[in-house]
Amino acid sequence: MNRISIDRRRFLTSTGIASAALIMGVRPVRARQISPNEKLNIGVIGVAGQGAWNLERLASENIVALCDVDEERRIAAAQKFPGAKLYTDFRKLIDQKDIDAILIATPDHTHAVAAVRALKSGRHLYCEKPLAHTVSEARIITETARKEKRATQLGTQVHAGQNYRRVVELIQAGAIGVVKEVHVWVNSSWGGRQKSPERPPVPPHLHYDFWLGPVPFQPYHPEHVHYHWRSWWAFGGGSLADFGCHFMDLPHWALNLREPLSAEAEGPPVDPMSPPPWLIVRYEYPARGASPPVKLTWYHGGKRPEFLDPVLAKKWPGGILFMGEKDKMLLADYNRYVLLPEKEFEGYVRPQPTIPDSVGHHKEWIDACKTGSATSCSFDYSGPLTEAALLGNVAFRAGEKIQWDARKLKAISCRAADEFIQHHYRRGWRI
Repeated sequence: MNRISIDRRRFLTSTGIASAALIMGVRPVRARQISPNEKLNIGVIGVAGQGAWNLERLASENIVALCDVDEERRIAAAQKFPGAKLYTDFRKLIDQKDIDAILIATPDHTHAVAAVRALKSGRHLYCEKPLAHTVSEARIITETARKEKRATQLGTQVHAGQNYRRVVELIQAGAIGVVKEVHVWVNSSWGGRQKSPERPPVPPHLHYDFWLGPVPFQPYHPEHVHYHWRSWWAFGGGSLADFGCHFMDLPHWALNLREPLSAEAEGPPVDPMSPPPWLIVRYEYPARGASPPVKLTWYHGGKRPEFLDPVLAKKWPGGILFMGEKDKMLLADYNRYVLLPEKEFEGYVRPQPTIPDSVGHHKEWIDACKTGSATSCSFDYSGPLTEAALLGNVAFRAGEKIQWDARKLKAISCRAADEFIQHHYRRGWRI
């Protein structure tokens, strides 16, 4: 018997009981009523990398539970929060009765199974972006959050910054006129990888079965897990899934965009295992009231608008370019913006701020958990944003332009897209 068969048998044996437990459903543990002066009891699923960064921003509250499938990473986090209970299995963390709210910072492929279970248990939820691994999962999470009426926030932290607010105000004040076209590009290039034939052993500190979660079994390799997972379709969605919710957030916010009507992608030949190292996606959005339809084009992996001035291209390795009337433009990134052509805007008086400052991205969520106040990236907003971003990957993998029926979650007359719209879990896992 070869090594792969042995690894698979051990995997199935070790996960059989755990997988069966998923089918049994979620215990009805409801979040307690919290005074604004109390500290939240927070459980964190995924405590290294972005999870560790999030933990620093939650340190004002009570961190009562930590979960990670890597024991070394979990132990390192526990040193900073010695009173927290420790878990390998996120379901056991969710069963801990004194938890008020949960933060998820795992790889994309386990967002949905953890998020839906946390919401159904009555907990408030913060989830890192993208909200889910597939379009179908994003929709289920959004609808579950709406039904459960929990405080939610997506980890699009730049949304809370000053720069995006000023850009939204300028666009909505008509500084460049009516916007019908937007170009979005990022300096990122996940993907383009080939599977290694090597089969190294699973490190003793990594619970690989739980790391895979709902994903059908595949042999362990270190280039699949920590840090590298975005380069594999099984676990992530490349650069579009990584940065789409950050960079597409600004035009979605400024132009009140929601579900696109279509998506068409251009890239290298489709690889069934790894996302493309470069990609161009052309989205079409419908009119919104008196606002006209909008065309939004996404680029990554060194691609950018062909018409972009080389000097600007060098200064702006990533950007969001709003195309206005009479050749007027607004170019922005996370921290800066410029009105173009600059000579035409000499002496221009910018509108007075109308969007209140954020108290902080994590603080918005903490306050919402305690008082019911609003968050700026609740799943009602960020769920459709995630769906739009992930739809670009669907169009690329399907190999044709998608006409999108958002209500039915269906690509019209494109059966090839269904496989990539819907989630596919191994036996015993569901949301």
